[in-house]
Amino acid sequence: MATQNPSSVPAQSLPATAAGHAATIPASKRWRTGAFLLAGAAQLITISALVSIMRSDNPIPATWVALLLATAPAPLAAAAAFTRAPIVRLATLVAAVVLVAGIAGTVLHTGLFFAPALVLLVVGGVKLWGER
Repeated sequence: MATQNPSSVPAQSLPATAAGHAATIPASKRWRTGAFLLAGAAQLITISALVSIMRSDNPIPATWVALLLATAPAPLAAAAAFTRAPIVRLATLVAAVVLVAGIAGTVLHTGLFFAPALVLLVVGGVKLWGER
């Protein structure tokens, strides 16, 4: 059963300054922020897989690649998404290299969870270099 707001309550909209602010965000920042969110989610999955080693029939081996994916992607993607311009380019490059190494090393376990984050990070990096 649908309910409706009484007609005496006016609809609220965003102030013009908030709508204008969203238009000023560079396209690369949106892509890099999405990469940060996806890298964080995949990192939590990797940590969960490493923690459940004792209970699993097919445990993920605790290699340097798995530990790299459990610690590095979200902080590097956060640096790529939320720092200043000189650091953003370096952080984007380092985060992409870490994701490629991690995906290649753990492709059979949790590496593929990082593929969407890598795609968004690469697109955001390409757009970032184009904004120069």
